[in-house]
Amino acid sequence: MAKRIDLNCDMGESFGVYRYGADEEIIREITSANIACGWHAGDPQVMDHTIGLCKKNGVAAGAHPGFPDLLGFGRRNMMVSAGEIRNYIIYQIGALQGFANSQGVTLAHVKPHGNLYNMAAKDPQMAAAIAEGVKRVDSNLILVGLAGSLLCQEGEKAGLRVAQEVFADRAYRADGSLVPRGEPGAMIHSAEEAVHRMIQLIETGYMTAIDGTKLKMEAHTICMHGDTPGAALYARSIREMLEKKGIEIVRMNEVLS
Repeated sequence: MAKRIDLNCDMGESFGVYRYGADEEIIREITSANIACGWHAGDPQVMDHTIGLCKKNGVAAGAHPGFPDLLGFGRRNMMVSAGEIRNYIIYQIGALQGFANSQGVTLAHVKPHGNLYNMAAKDPQMAAAIAEGVKRVDSNLILVGLAGSLLCQEGEKAGLRVAQEVFADRAYRADGSLVPRGEPGAMIHSAEEAVHRMIQLIETGYMTAIDGTKLKMEAHTICMHGDTPGAALYARSIREMLEKKGIEIVRMNEVLS
């Protein structure tokens, strides 16, 4: 496995008077930010502010489109057509792209959020619709998907550059899917354990599932969630340990080049 990796975080998920996540702290530890586009979280002020944080800290900005589900934070399944999903993606990328353009920032990638991401990992029609939406807006955008998933496969079929993503703070099932939030063991609460898992993956190409199964994975980018307790410590610890191991922390486009 290549000795370079991108560190990303889901950000810009505050809304109105509600503040969510450790964006100001974690932005200093990552190389790519996935910014909510107003449907599962975020609003115009937050989107503009988060683009500004990316510009100030030299972090690649990407769109984080989700289901139109503010009440459920985009973490509920929605049964919609492929055409609707494609247009959901186009709409949300366009919204964030406006703020990026206004600050002279070029969007680098698109990572679907929540259950849109999880459903597309296993549903080829959803995955293809997401890839089509991204490509219609800008074929230079990188599509981020769960490592080994159908979303990554459909992105490659569409001719997009694809970043295979792994999670430092989430547990995996034996089939390579994430353990659903709310189930025992779904979240990795120890920064030390998160670091160990990522070092193991980069050095061996394998991740250990919750049942002990060894999962072979390709990884281009590691996600840390900004709403996870101690998220900034997670990111800092992982970055420092990776660098000590000689792993270069770079943006997605550099990992994929």
